[in-house]
Amino acid sequence: MALSSERLFDSLGHFGRFQAYVYFASVFQAMSCGIHYLASVFMAVTPNFVCGFSGNVSSVLLHNSSASSIEDIWTLWTSTENYIVVQLENGEIWELDQCSRSKREVSLDLAYEYKGNKSVFPCSDGFLYDDTKWKSTVVTQWDLVCDREWLAKLIQPTFMLGVLIGAVIFGDIADRLGRQRVIWFTSAGQFVFGIAVAFTFDYYSFVIVRFLLAMVSSGYLVVAFVYVTEFVGIKARTWASMHVHAFFAMGIMIVALVGFLVRTWWVYQIFLSIATLPFVLCCWMLPETPFWLLSEERYEDAQKVIDTMARWNKVSTPCKVSELCSVQQDDLASGRKGDDDTSSTKKHNILDLFCNWQIARRTITVWLIWFTGSLGYYVFSLSSVSLGGNEYLNLFLIGAVELPCYIIACVAMDKLGRRNTLIPFLILSALICVLIMFIPQDFNILIILANMAGKFSIGVAFGLIYLYTAELYPTIVRSLAVGSGSMMCRVGSVVAPFCVYLRSVWIFMPLLLVGIMALLSGILTIMLPETLGKPLTNTLVEATEMGRNKKSCAEKTPPAHSGAALEKIEMFGQERVSTDK
Repeated sequence: MALSSERLFDSLGHFGRFQAYVYFASVFQAMSCGIHYLASVFMAVTPNFVCGFSGNVSSVLLHNSSASSIEDIWTLWTSTENYIVVQLENGEIWELDQCSRSKREVSLDLAYEYKGNKSVFPCSDGFLYDDTKWKSTVVTQWDLVCDREWLAKLIQPTFMLGVLIGAVIFGDIADRLGRQRVIWFTSAGQFVFGIAVAFTFDYYSFVIVRFLLAMVSSGYLVVAFVYVTEFVGIKARTWASMHVHAFFAMGIMIVALVGFLVRTWWVYQIFLSIATLPFVLCCWMLPETPFWLLSEERYEDAQKVIDTMARWNKVSTPCKVSELCSVQQDDLASGRKGDDDTSSTKKHNILDLFCNWQIARRTITVWLIWFTGSLGYYVFSLSSVSLGGNEYLNLFLIGAVELPCYIIACVAMDKLGRRNTLIPFLILSALICVLIMFIPQDFNILIILANMAGKFSIGVAFGLIYLYTAELYPTIVRSLAVGSGSMMCRVGSVVAPFCVYLRSVWIFMPLLLVGIMALLSGILTIMLPETLGKPLTNTLVEATEMGRNKKSCAEKTPPAHSGAALEKIEMFGQERVSTDK
């Protein structure tokens, strides 16, 4: 496949007008994935609240400030330990806490402090919410507070669980039914389920529909990476695939913008869902990839796609399918003669990633980097709305800072090397986490800038780990290595929301955990071999020797990959990287 695909793109162009059309049409919809992944940061906000009551209010008291209604008192609310004192028209005086209410036995004078007897009651009349920022959220819609607070905290983790399952299911379906069909189905699914979320009638239906939305969103991201990879030539593939993440980041920025403009959760959800409707209406025009058609022996359909590419790219003599097939047959024949392990490839399992101490240590380190990258990415993103200042601007900036980080990653990993880029950015992200802890809480701008720097550094490391993983392992277990790393990445995305919730224990606990993981990952990465300019290994023995004798390997190997070898790395790595979000 490597030589045939190289020949195809040499003939038609690596990133011509046709590829540009397909690429930008496909990655446009990746914005919707970023939108739905982070939508809950505003949709599931828990505003200030107190226990509800029945009756008409005549006076409201908070500390030494009084008002005629509870709506007027929220601006004075400073802590969850506060309580509100209300006097009803019938003379009763109630103390309203967040999860209980107390009736004063003696109601002579309205005062905030009271030392007399009280009768404590549960919040049987519901809750009163501060609607100055949000008119409605899913928390206020279904009273997901107090003993039901854990249900609100499950909203994002269950979504991420759907992301995990969707990546596995739709990745396999795309190999069986084709990329174009899955792209159409998942695109339509994102729109349909996105709208359906806004019309769910209770919490459980909301979570179920969001789970389905997560599956199709993740499925689209998986297949979109593979799809654009199979249409873009080797000369543009690294940059093109890496910047799919940039469109995901743009989706995060859209969440911030829509959240600022729309303050009712179901209207907010509808606006987010219709943002990418134009793609749903035109995605059926996208062609199937010629390589999948060739793998299914649909040669006439593959030739039609190639001819269309040639016409768009203004190539007068397009490559013929018969020529590609003959090259593939030659590749297979030479592969059978030169590789004695081909027939045994299917026998390898996860235990081969721990076949000796060198490989086992490498696997543990790589898994840790995948996990840390995902954990840090979502901890910085999800916690951005709690940094103080304008939460909408915070999230927008956290998304915007990703755009340059992928450019830096592309340049640095080719100039400095994979390991030499990964180590400083992992350690830098750990140092930034520590630095944030020492910034006074009233320095909002400095805190936000530091969090942007943390997201930037973890984003660079996160962006290059997939390719580095593919280069660290031999051909016989390469797919297994990157697939297992991607799974650890998705585990990190499920854990991240729970990590953010630890802010209630200690405000810096999420940063402390991310910092420790990033520092540990950075230190362990020092023991990994550099792979820049080295050929791919084919056996576990070769991969082990690459780690043991770095100097001799560097002297004996050529300075750069051959085009075919690099294409194999990129094709493999970029088919898997879609699961890292």
